[in-house]
Amino acid sequence: MKKNGIKNLVIDFGGVLVDLERQRCVEEFKKIGITNADKLLGTSHQEGFFEDYEKGLITSEEFRDEIRKQTVNKEVVSDELIDAAWISFLDDIPRNKLDLLLALREHYVVYLLSNTNPIHWNWACEFGFPYRGFRVEDYFENMFLSYELHQLKPDKEIYQTLIKTAGIDPKESFLIDDSIENCTAAKSLGFSTYTPQPKEDWSFLFEQP
Repeated sequence: MKKNGIKNLVIDFGGVLVDLERQRCVEEFKKIGITNADKLLGTSHQEGFFEDYEKGLITSEEFRDEIRKQTVNKEVVSDELIDAAWISFLDDIPRNKLDLLLALREHYVVYLLSNTNPIHWNWACEFGFPYRGFRVEDYFENMFLSYELHQLKPDKEIYQTLIKTAGIDPKESFLIDDSIENCTAAKSLGFSTYTPQPKEDWSFLFEQP
């Protein structure tokens, strides 16, 4: 399972651990009156106030208010409806990936590095990661979340924050991220990287030759 020269694994959340269902989310937003949902939700990364939310520049309350501004009947769109539509972007975390994370922790120092937001992350902590008595903090040495850091991939500063805070050498670190752009930025700093395809089982990366 050990990759030569690699001590640290840096794992993305969306598209790597949790499968993403963008079109389902678009349809759920349309149901509550967001007619331009397809334009609002980026295919590779978020834009506008969605990006501001993932960077922690606006609160959940401000995010929901921005969503309401896109609807005709603002007063009937509750927080619960907005949260449910937004969470529909996320599928379940496959249990085999949680088992893999636990196994990888026996061989590597494992970090999470994610562009995410409070609504998605709170859902993940409550419903996605709990498994066999394990909680989210059991899978990672440390978690680097964009909305807490006010930094976003692929900006190099978020990788530099990880490097400095965790005290890791990029040349001894392997990033798994579903964005080619994010991996390119990490490579420029010395990381080895892999970009999985949607819903790919990437456990083969750690199989013995």
